[in-house]
Amino acid sequence: MENNNFIDKIVLLNEEIDYSKNAIVSKIILENGNGNITLFAIDEGQFLSEHTAPFDAMVQILEGEAKIIIDKKPFLLNEGKMIIMPKNIPHALQALKSFKMLLTMIK
Repeated sequence: MENNNFIDKIVLLNEEIDYSKNAIVSKIILENGNGNITLFAIDEGQFLSEHTAPFDAMVQILEGEAKIIIDKKPFLLNEGKMIIMPKNIPHALQALKSFKMLLTMIK
């Protein structure tokens, strides 16, 4: 399923999603048989508990600060930084400060 709101348009990703108090907000940018691209706004203190995914995933921090734990190893990321979470490896995310990220999963 493609989100046609983003086809052939220039967008400023930070303005495409807003924070919600004590919540995690997501917005699909593109989804098809090859993977998906999803925008997230995660409020300070919120987290995604440890889990695995069957696909490699790239996290790109657009603003704020996150701790990403991959295979029990913590990584601190802020605006402009990215990391790849390998498929089938446990990972978790925590908002040290409210942050926005772009998640790209490739099948």
